[in-house]
Amino acid sequence: MERAPDLKDGTPRWHAGSCHCGRVRFEVLAPPNLDILDCNCSMCSRSAYLHLIVGAADFRLLSGADDLVEYRFGTGAAKHRFCRHCGVKSFYVPRSHPDGYSVNARCLDPSTIISMRITPYDGRNWESARSNLAAR
Repeated sequence: MERAPDLKDGTPRWHAGSCHCGRVRFEVLAPPNLDILDCNCSMCSRSAYLHLIVGAADFRLLSGADDLVEYRFGTGAAKHRFCRHCGVKSFYVPRSHPDGYSVNARCLDPSTIISMRITPYDGRNWESARSNLAAR
C-alpha cells in the first residue's frame, strides 16, 4: 500500500488534475502551498482561471491528448487548449512562459494541496505587467 504524502512538508510533489469529464488528465510538480495568479484579462476573468505557472519538465499529460482542441487569439502566442467534450481549459501554454505551462489550479485534486496564495495579476495591461512575472 502506498503511503500518503506528508502535507506538512513543503517538498514539491506531483499534483493530479483533470478536465471536468476526466478525459484529459495530467500531473504537475509543485509545492503543497501554491502561489497562484488571478489574472483579470478578457479570457481569464470570463473563465475564472487561476494560474499555477510551471516549467515544461514539471508537467506531464497523462491522457487525453487527442481530446484537446486549441484556440488562439490576439498575438496568437498563447496556446489555449480545451477538452473537446466538456469544454474545460485545465492547462495551456501561456504567452508569458512559452516553454512551460499554466495549470488551472481549480482543476487540481485538492488532496495534495495545503493552501493557495492568490495574487492579483493585471492581465488587461499585459505589456506593462509582464515584468512582474519574471521570477515565476
